[in-house]
Amino acid sequence: MTVPTPSTTLAVDTSVFPEEKAAARLARLASLMDDRYRIPGTGIRYGWDGILSLVPVAGDTAGAVVSAYLILECWRMGVKKRTLSRMLGNLGLDFALGSVPVIGTVFDVGFKANRRNMRLAQEALKRVAEERRAGAA
Repeated sequence: MTVPTPSTTLAVDTSVFPEEKAAARLARLASLMDDRYRIPGTGIRYGWDGILSLVPVAGDTAGAVVSAYLILECWRMGVKKRTLSRMLGNLGLDFALGSVPVIGTVFDVGFKANRRNMRLAQEALKRVAEERRAGAA
């Protein structure tokens, strides 16, 4: 089962997450941050991460805090350290390059760290679920 999101570009398979409510919440939050809105007449999607980056320092910091929350929730659900490290790398890159005035805003709209991290989390949690099933058998 997939969670419907405001954007058709991000659908999370909730069957791999231990809790469907957590998966739905994370999917909505990632979509809100990265691709909730569309520039009319284009296929370009953006979210609050891109909007917040217009506010120097504070906006990028606020976006990074929300992204860190997504990573924390993934850790609580059992995502392995290697995947968490990759997710933190995405967050660090998004924060560092997104903090550059003007160019950073364009980068935030294009990079979509939260969507990337949700994909990583979904793949990792599939592996965790498979390991649990194999251990139970």
